[in-house]
Amino acid sequence: MDFRTSVETCLKKKYACITGRATRSEYWYFQLFYFILALVSGLIGVLLSYVSLALGDLPSLILSLALLAPVIGVAIRRLHDLNKSGWFLLLALIPFVGAIALIVLFCLKGTEGDNSFGSPSE
Repeated sequence: MDFRTSVETCLKKKYACITGRATRSEYWYFQLFYFILALVSGLIGVLLSYVSLALGDLPSLILSLALLAPVIGVAIRRLHDLNKSGWFLLLALIPFVGAIALIVLFCLKGTEGDNSFGSPSE
């Protein structure tokens, strides 16, 4: 899956979908897209903070709220590709170790063929 297809899948086809599976490329391309948007919104926030300090956090807040559902959805679908429950996402609540564990999981190759969460998306 390429960058454009991944973003279209996460934003148009499966905006808040937590069922099915997401490949590594779908997950990581969408994270790259989110990172780029976060950088841009951060820069806009810095420029707005020169106008008014109250406006500085507004672009990042809007971005975070707008993309909360797709970010969680693609992470859960990525865990499903590993034949893991979406509840594994709660590992992020464990300081430091949880984030590392999730990054390792997201980097692993998905289950070949069908698993308990369906067939591969590619």
